[in-house]
Amino acid sequence: MRYPVILNFDQSVGEINNAKKIDVTKWQDTIRFGCSEKKFRQFRDILQHTLTENYGTVLMGSGDYHHISLLLIERLAQQYSADNPIEVVIFDNHPDNMRYLFGIHCGSWVSYVTRLPFVSHVHVLGITSHDIGITHFWENRWKPLFHKKLTYWSLNVNVSWAEKIGLGHAFRHFASPDDLIANFLSEQYHSTQPVYLSIDKDVLSEEVIHTNWDQGQLQTYHLLDTITSIKSRIIGSDITGELSIWQSSNWFKRFLSSLDKQPAISPANLSNWQQEQHQLNMTLLKALM
Repeated sequence: MRYPVILNFDQSVGEINNAKKIDVTKWQDTIRFGCSEKKFRQFRDILQHTLTENYGTVLMGSGDYHHISLLLIERLAQQYSADNPIEVVIFDNHPDNMRYLFGIHCGSWVSYVTRLPFVSHVHVLGITSHDIGITHFWENRWKPLFHKKLTYWSLNVNVSWAEKIGLGHAFRHFASPDDLIANFLSEQYHSTQPVYLSIDKDVLSEEVIHTNWDQGQLQTYHLLDTITSIKSRIIGSDITGELSIWQSSNWFKRFLSSLDKQPAISPANLSNWQQEQHQLNMTLLKALM
């Protein structure tokens, strides 16, 4: 049985039996939210030396670290190729395919995944963010959308503009979370390609959990139903979206983070909300075992 791994950036992931915890706290401020590609590759080298081959789901802390998923997916290049590809399925309230001029960012990493030769397609499920609305369309990286390497599966955001510029195939919109998941699983029913699954818990409603980011509308059962349906094809997975309080020492990161208007977290609520996060992690890990 493969053991889970905790990349302990921000002390936000609770104790998990049989998990391997890797102390990367000294990288917290460097990697969090965004970093230069040079620093990102330096951290890749750290992972190469600390992650063994026989590991399972990786938990990374706050969604501010979601770009680490790229490094985990890149590790699969030795096993898969353009002739033997995988799909990447991402639960996220945001597209994570935005332009970022200063390196790599937790909101830009998906475009890098679409460039990997062994990745046939990337699906981002559960988006309600206006990052994909008409007012922010220019911020998205269009190439993977036009090249049919990336699909947005969305709720509660007007994406009718996409049809007018030839991107209707890449912007799937649904009236309810149930409809979204049912349609995705129906399309996946006959697929045999291996799947890498990445879960950012900000895709879930605030009725379910609290995260550092604005949140979507999905319920826990939507994640569990998807895992059950594609479990035999899952060859790697990660979980992010933990709750933590952070203030960067870098003024520029503080400025960029403020532009995203992350909701303020009360220290009084932090412990209880992190315990709820922990219980959800255990539920997801059990489903992924």
